[in-house]
This record gives sequence, C-alpha cells and structure tokens, in this order.
Amino acid sequence: MIAATRFSVLDRSRVREGHTAPEALRDTVDLAREAERLGYHRFWVAEHHGVPGVAGSAPTVLAAAVAGATRTIRVGTGGVMLPNHRPLVVAEQFGVLASLFPDRIDMGLGRSVGFTDGVRKALGRDKGDAEDFPGQLDELLGWFAGTSPTGVRARPSEGLAVPPFVLAMGEGADIAARAGLPMVIGDLRDRERMRRGVDRYRERFRPSAWAEEPYVVISGTVAVADTSERARRLLVPEAWSMAYSRTHGAFPPLPPAERVESLAMSAKERGFYEAGLAGQLAGTAEEVRRELEAVLKDTGAQEVLVTTSTHDREALLDSYRRLAALAGLDDGATRR
Repeated sequence: MIAATRFSVLDRSRVREGHTAPEALRDTVDLAREAERLGYHRFWVAEHHGVPGVAGSAPTVLAAAVAGATRTIRVGTGGVMLPNHRPLVVAEQFGVLASLFPDRIDMGLGRSVGFTDGVRKALGRDKGDAEDFPGQLDELLGWFAGTSPTGVRARPSEGLAVPPFVLAMGEGADIAARAGLPMVIGDLRDRERMRRGVDRYRERFRPSAWAEEPYVVISGTVAVADTSERARRLLVPEAWSMAYSRTHGAFPPLPPAERVESLAMSAKERGFYEAGLAGQLAGTAEEVRRELEAVLKDTGAQEVLVTTSTHDREALLDSYRRLAALAGLDDGATRR
C-alpha cells in the first residue's frame, strides 16, 4: 500500500531558537531541494501572520522562491487562507506562478483567519469572514474559468488549470466534496476523526471540472530515526512550543529538545506538552512503516503530506531521508 502512495512535504518555515526568520525561509528552500532529490511528489509552504515562531507569512512569494530553486517537484501552498485575501488577487498570483512554472504549481486553500484578535484586526478581518469560504472558493475558481459576472478578466490566470485543494478543518470536508475538489485532512493523532472526515468527503463528493473522483491527502507529523527514542525527541520542540502557545497565547521559536527536557512545567503545560507528543507517527523505519500501512488502510488516502518540524535540522533531514527510503521514493518519478 505504501508503494502506491505519494509522499509530499509541507514546511511551515518554523523559526528556531538561536536562528533568525530569514534563516528559516532559506532553510525551507534548502529543504525543498532535498525533498526533490529524494523523490517527494510536492513541496508546499504555509501562511501565518504575526507569529514569532513562523517566518512563512507570504506563501505565494515563498512558493515562487521554492519553484525557482527546484526543477521537477510540484510546488504549492498549504495553504493560502482565502478569507484573508480578495479572490481576484489570489487568482492573479497563482496565474503568474503557473505561467512561470508550467505544470508544477498547486493551489492549496484554507479558511482560517488570523491567529489572534490583533492579527485579525490588522488584516481587516474577523472570525465571521471564514463563514463565506465556499463563496470565496467559487469566486476564485471562476476567475480561472472566465465566468466572473463583473466582466473583469483575470490575467494571466484565465484558462489556466492550477489544481486546487481544500484544507479540511472542521466542515472543510463538506466544502471540498460539494466543490468537487481534492481534500487535505489532518491530523494523524486523531485517526477516528480523520476517518470520519474522509468517509463524509467520499460520500458527498460531486465530480467537477477539477476532479472526477475524490482525492484524499492525509497530513501530519512523521518522524523516523534509528531508534524510537531519537524519533520521539524530534517531536519535543514543537510539542513544547504548542503547549506554550496554549498557555501563553503566542507560538514561540522552536527550542532545542535538551532545553525542553530540563524545563520545570506547570501541570497545565505538562498536559498540553504530553498531548503534543502522543499519537504521532514516530519511530524506527519499521515502526513507522507499520503505522503508515494501518492509517492508509483505514483511510484509503492516495497521498501523505508530511509536516514535521524540529530544532535539529540535521535530524529533520535524516528523518525525511529515512521516510523516503521506507516509502521507496527512489522510484517516485514514475508515480508523478
């Protein structure tokens, strides 16, 4: 089952303690080159605003840098948060990308708005803007089809086929199904919720000009090392940063694992931290292979989008290399 599955990478340009945001962006571009060399199918970047621990705030700009630094791997966004933007501008940006890098650009789209009230205010948005995501999605796709009632034509987007994907958070599975679009769903820690979302998507899918059949991408952390302990250690920096964000309201740069392990945590922090470590796909190659086979059998997903982040860059690269080896991605070019 693994041999028939595509594997891709989503990098959120996490800032690491002792390093700068510009370094995080350059690390993302370097990782894209390595992912291409290893045979991964796509490389996506994310959108976050005003987050101290995330440098990726302009995904289409970063996608252009990634596409320019690579030759064959598909490049896209995971995703552009459509409520934050005018659909015409998004269409134009992807039209430019697809014109510069033909047949390599993906358009991953999400419905989240800013992380905090301050960010939402700065963006000129509020939580209610996410409720109009289906309409925003229809408008965006209309610019590519040339069906806007405004009489305006999106240049150079009109007539281009840039594959759209819906990031399925909450009701996103229903939105993707109604629109007849591929769906990206996470996370791997809550397998039952993921399976329910996949089942609902397949049951309600309506074929469209963009996709004749359902296409499921499951997304989450996958960490592979030579021992289970080292693999689990890869998860420590992000688990702590997520715990800190839940207790302090701000997502900080990723700390080294050894510093986290020496911290005195409150009971609340410890609870969030342990929850962040639980249920992830982490272990030796054989352990991860068994877990992947199980989740792929359960969901029938066609693709796995790996979102692993950690402070130790060499350990992260080693994990992606080990994952590529166990997935047989040396032959990945034949599955593109």
